[in-house]
Amino acid sequence: MDQESSSMKISKQFPLNALRVFESAARHMSFTKAGEELGLTQTAVSYQIKLLEDTLGEPLFLRRPRQVSLTEAGERLAPKIAEAFTIMTDAVAGLKETAEGTLVIHSTATFAARWLARHLGTFQLQNPGMAVRLETSQEIIDFGKTEADVAIRTGRGDWPGLRSHFLVKSHFTPMLSPDLAATIGGVHKPQDLLKLRLIDPGDPWWRIWFAAAGMPDVDLSGRPSTKFGAQAVEAAAAVAGQGVAILRPEFYTDDVLLGRLIQPLPILAHDGSDYWLAYPESRRNSRKIRAFRDFLLTTIQSFRD
Repeated sequence: MDQESSSMKISKQFPLNALRVFESAARHMSFTKAGEELGLTQTAVSYQIKLLEDTLGEPLFLRRPRQVSLTEAGERLAPKIAEAFTIMTDAVAGLKETAEGTLVIHSTATFAARWLARHLGTFQLQNPGMAVRLETSQEIIDFGKTEADVAIRTGRGDWPGLRSHFLVKSHFTPMLSPDLAATIGGVHKPQDLLKLRLIDPGDPWWRIWFAAAGMPDVDLSGRPSTKFGAQAVEAAAAVAGQGVAILRPEFYTDDVLLGRLIQPLPILAHDGSDYWLAYPESRRNSRKIRAFRDFLLTTIQSFRD
């Protein structure tokens, strides 16, 4: 007998709907609660149980006023049916995970360009059955309205309904091309920066950094302002000699080694906002989210809850 014929025979011999009703009623020891769980009337529950009993040829429940209990046959059957439905539920969940085997990562453009782009290949080698789609935006997404499994975002990690893991500290400092620095004989003190064009002087990071450098009253008004929208783009402009950008230096170590950027001063500033991995608390046990979380744990030394 082929598998399809065998499956058809089993489905006719054992009404699956009745088995589902029996499992719920046996777990709750109540036809009423089983009906509430499955969206059935108590009469419909009784009918399905009777149908199963007729199919098996023996009673499964003892009916008493306002109370039911399992017969000996019901006691033997209940754990096996419960196990069978658990296996089916796990199988469907596993199939759904496979069907949804694409990990959708939402990230800031800078973290995507300066870190994720360099490491996602390794993640996929370690998880060959999982595809990855990377979306970038400076906006903080709403997981309920955006197709995303996880987000790399900046902030304090205290978003309601989300589980957050600290990734890296987001401190910042001015960086520029060595050729631009040479036009004023080098940058040796914070005041020297004011001789050069600052990329996006309206960025709050500039005032925070100058305050950390002992210049809280610096006046940046009236300077030409160009907004690039992402730190990675500002860095590209700085490499091209277009001005001084304020950047997270760890993202640009390659540019420093290649002589395209310099960090002229050791002063670092911080606005209290860092990089975090975030995802809905309700999805913390998702296989693909666990895989990505574990990858970051082994790749980023500062990763923590």
